[in-house]
Amino acid sequence: MTRPRIAFVTPGAFPLPSPNGGSVERVVEKLVPRLVPTIDATIYGRSGRSLARSGMLNGARCIRYPGADKRKYMAHVQSSLMRLEPDIIEVENRPIYVLRLKKRRPRSRVWLHLHSSTFISGKAITRRHLERSFALAERIIVNSEFLRDDVIRRVPWAACKVSVVYPGVDLARFPSQHTPEGAARRHALRAARGWEGRSVVMFLGRLIPIKGVHHLLRILPRLIEQHPSVLLVIVGGAFYGSSRTTAYTRMLQRLGAKYRNHVKFVPYVPHTEVSDWFIAADIAVVPSANREAFGLVNVEAMSSGLPVVATRAGGMKEIIEDGVTGFLVSPEFVEYELEQRLLELLRSEDLRLFMGLKSRERVENAFTWEHSAQRWLALLRESGFEQV
Repeated sequence: MTRPRIAFVTPGAFPLPSPNGGSVERVVEKLVPRLVPTIDATIYGRSGRSLARSGMLNGARCIRYPGADKRKYMAHVQSSLMRLEPDIIEVENRPIYVLRLKKRRPRSRVWLHLHSSTFISGKAITRRHLERSFALAERIIVNSEFLRDDVIRRVPWAACKVSVVYPGVDLARFPSQHTPEGAARRHALRAARGWEGRSVVMFLGRLIPIKGVHHLLRILPRLIEQHPSVLLVIVGGAFYGSSRTTAYTRMLQRLGAKYRNHVKFVPYVPHTEVSDWFIAADIAVVPSANREAFGLVNVEAMSSGLPVVATRAGGMKEIIEDGVTGFLVSPEFVEYELEQRLLELLRSEDLRLFMGLKSRERVENAFTWEHSAQRWLALLRESGFEQV
């Protein structure tokens, strides 16, 4: 049986694989190899210093081109696609690329996989071009019901094309702190970092206003007053793989400087190290604003056995079960409710244990990369490839 040839065109922003890459590249890197037993996969991405022009990525062919000039990058991809002649081309998170591909290859079957609302906004693409790209795409995959609703709100007639494929987490890469092995790793990390006797609240992500880190620093004095052992650990930077600062990050540092014994800033860490930060924490907090379409950190923290306190916003309310795997707080009263829910968890080890175990259970049942692959392959079967 001949496997269908599928080409995955990433934005060209980061190399694959890359520990410092963005979430789009991470999803492709984790999802596509799990499709390989069924499909013949080729991934297009940005070249990197230590990466060959072409090679294999866990069973998927990976072809790399310079990505600084996006038009040149797409010209290289177009030329390669002429030779490859894939059955389907999946464009990752760039609807404008759909227009460019279909202009050169009008008969190609093109899917669009959206990972956020950023590149369907008016700042990124005109309404005419957005509607045209949706019209030319055979299928539109999104990563949450929230993003599905956003797409349909912008282009209502595209509703019949939109399907949800949730991202996932690698359970082995993100072990639970509630297993003997995870508990041992947690103990060693906390000892090495001097966290014994501390109640660690963990934020991990980009330091940009939409992620809401300033809310945590504003409520920190009241958390300290009520729970003196609290330690807020903020892991990340303003840019992927960079230590460059911004006015916002400098403002966060000024806020945190008043409470040096209770807040620790950790510069951006590669994804390979993320699990070691979550497994050593007690609570994860994700105070993002409404645009957060999914948030991989939510399922990564949950896989590590942590309760998650997040805003009732975007796709996060599809992941976190309020009162079971963590708490959802109102965006309108985010600081007051964050404070109340964090204190509730800080004061109760039993509640943290209950929610942490439930978090891991929910991830195992719904949010693994294997679940993602099965959903994606179901869409392929619906598209006429019954043999898969």
